[in-house]
Amino acid sequence: MPIATCVFDAYGTLFDVAAAARRLAADPAHPRFAEAWPRIAEIWRLKQLQYSWLRATAGVHTDFWQVTVDALDYALEAVGGVASDERQLLLDLYFELDAYPEVPSMLAALKEAGLETAILSNGSPAMLNGAVRSAGLEAVLDEVLSVESVGVFKPARVVYDLVGHTFGRTPREVLFVSSNGWDAAAAAGYGFRTVWVNRNGDPLDRLPWTPQKIAEDLRVIPELAATW
Repeated sequence: MPIATCVFDAYGTLFDVAAAARRLAADPAHPRFAEAWPRIAEIWRLKQLQYSWLRATAGVHTDFWQVTVDALDYALEAVGGVASDERQLLLDLYFELDAYPEVPSMLAALKEAGLETAILSNGSPAMLNGAVRSAGLEAVLDEVLSVESVGVFKPARVVYDLVGHTFGRTPREVLFVSSNGWDAAAAAGYGFRTVWVNRNGDPLDRLPWTPQKIAEDLRVIPELAATW
């Protein structure tokens, strides 16, 4: 059965989650932040994921923006030495995350091949729409799907259900792409064909399922979608 719909996680997959901290660090007006930003970005992302999992497990949902704010506050306290205005600057920049360089041409190639394209993300609608607009991706995405419509974070199966409900496709007609190994693995367990974009050369997560394919970046996605 050929691939009909290509679905992408947003943060870390299409958009560089470290871009906000990196951009602020490049501003000469923030020299102390320039020294601390890699550690802040690392903790911020880790806590963002952990808080989403814990809330999903406990059944205490909030939107991903609150999770992002909470994770940043933890990171800033853990590292210390950050000026008071830098917190708000980082939050503002999170609505303008850079897309990875290959993203626009990759999505355009999928659309030219007649495939449906979508984001399926933990992000809140406002966050996702801001990132999509900032990166200029509106014309190459058919849908931007947020977990807010079901009130629980990935990897809950009801989140992956959103793809079938939206496009009317069976799981085998869907190619799901994520930079999060656990997300790609859970999507494979759901029945999607999956690609893990492993930019950092990380080991596979020890989970009941594994992604069918692993790629270094997104450039190979149009070819995979056409030949799978």
